[in-house]
Amino acid sequence: MKTNSMLPLAYWIHDLSPFVPGLHFSENFGVRWYGLAYVLGFVGAIWLLNRYTRAGRSQLTHTQNGDLLIAIVLGVMIGGRLGSFVFYHPEDLLRNPLNFFKIWEGGMASHGGFIGVTIALWWFARKAKVSFLHVGDLVVSATPLGLMLGRVANFINGELWGKIWYGRWAVIFPLSAPEGTPLAEIPPRHPSQLYAAALEGALLLAYLQWRLWKSDVVRAQPGRLAGEFLIGYAIVRMIDEIFREPDASLLFGLSRGTFYSIFVLIAGIALVACTQKKKTGPARRG
Repeated sequence: MKTNSMLPLAYWIHDLSPFVPGLHFSENFGVRWYGLAYVLGFVGAIWLLNRYTRAGRSQLTHTQNGDLLIAIVLGVMIGGRLGSFVFYHPEDLLRNPLNFFKIWEGGMASHGGFIGVTIALWWFARKAKVSFLHVGDLVVSATPLGLMLGRVANFINGELWGKIWYGRWAVIFPLSAPEGTPLAEIPPRHPSQLYAAALEGALLLAYLQWRLWKSDVVRAQPGRLAGEFLIGYAIVRMIDEIFREPDASLLFGLSRGTFYSIFVLIAGIALVACTQKKKTGPARRG
């Protein structure tokens, strides 16, 4: 373990390569963990969707699951990429619109991905003539898997680091300081990417899978599971933002992740309220 001798405790110095070992062919060319995370997330999603179909939990056929996956991929990539610029760094896109296509440099926004996927699901549901809310429930149940893998990849890349902290499991991220800064002068930080992987990913995935398999919510209350996901994501994202270093200017005194999550929370509450109203139905007159 590398240490920073100028600090009171020994901290691990992040030195992980963004490239998969054995698949790094030149300085800037190879298979990156970040790209692999997306591939594995999509593979896991199609596996879950097909499993739902086999178990009778889904109204979709295996063929429709493949079409749905294509829609999801387009929604995530276009929405996430565009959201990264619009929500966090609009000046970069205005300065050079071609930056949008430089996906190998990273830059994806989960909130933008949500919007992109929502539009893609609406298009798919209309084309396939299936319930938009039902499709939404199926997709959100698999979404945390991709979020978890993406956050782990963020950690491997040494990006989206946390705030300065001198706790026992703090990590020194060399990229968090200007180039050329001596390691002894770089303060340790929260590994907030791993917090996000645990909360936005593992925790939400376990909850949504439990709800889907142990209850009849997908059939009885279409849209309810999607609403619960939005509420849960907004809450855990706000918690993670407490430890994460803001990567853009604040909005109304809040980090942008927290600010945008407020709207996700409102959307989730509204969706749950609507499904609850449908379940209860109008009061009978006596």
